[in-house]
Amino acid sequence: MIDMQRDFLAPEGASGVSGFDLSPLRAIIPRLQNLLSAAREHGVSVFHTREGHRTDLADLPETKRQRSLQAGAQIGAPGPLGRFLVRGEFGHDFIDELQPIPGEPIIDKPGYGAFYATDLEHMLRRKGITHVLLTGVTTQCCVNSTLREAVDRGFFCLTLADCCASFEPALHDATLQIIASEAHLFGWIANGENVTCALEKHTADDSNRAIEQTA
Repeated sequence: MIDMQRDFLAPEGASGVSGFDLSPLRAIIPRLQNLLSAAREHGVSVFHTREGHRTDLADLPETKRQRSLQAGAQIGAPGPLGRFLVRGEFGHDFIDELQPIPGEPIIDKPGYGAFYATDLEHMLRRKGITHVLLTGVTTQCCVNSTLREAVDRGFFCLTLADCCASFEPALHDATLQIIASEAHLFGWIANGENVTCALEKHTADDSNRAIEQTA
């Protein structure tokens, strides 16, 4: 679950202050809540990522600082929810609707991709995970960056189209077309409901087999 943070989804956060339309991003929150509940119920490992930087901004490239300034909310500048995209600030944390529960890893990343300068790959390998489901914001930026990093590392990837969003729907749609291009170059695409139904069916099949074995 990628970057479901107040700085991207709250009106007082960096994206809201910059004047972006938050409604496409906020529209996926209920679907993510349903998916998250199903994942937890059926034992699927959940990883949460947050984009942000050290308090001294030592990990902030000058190019990225300049882009954020031009967008209207310079990283590290004071805002209504604290310094924009700085770790430990209220805006940097997850929205109330999608807070992690104890035991779910949080990946604090300084870049767009969740593998860059983090221990995410090590954590996935240690748990024996080979398949990754991607959700969150924004589709064309942090979701797609993480997807490409995961594909290059040999993970099977499934992007959940209705559980990702961009400020501009056209960018969301274009990214999905790129993912599916050239015979699914960057993995496969599904919807959150597909995953929820598959998890429920898998659990039901396991239960039926257990009953048959004890009968």
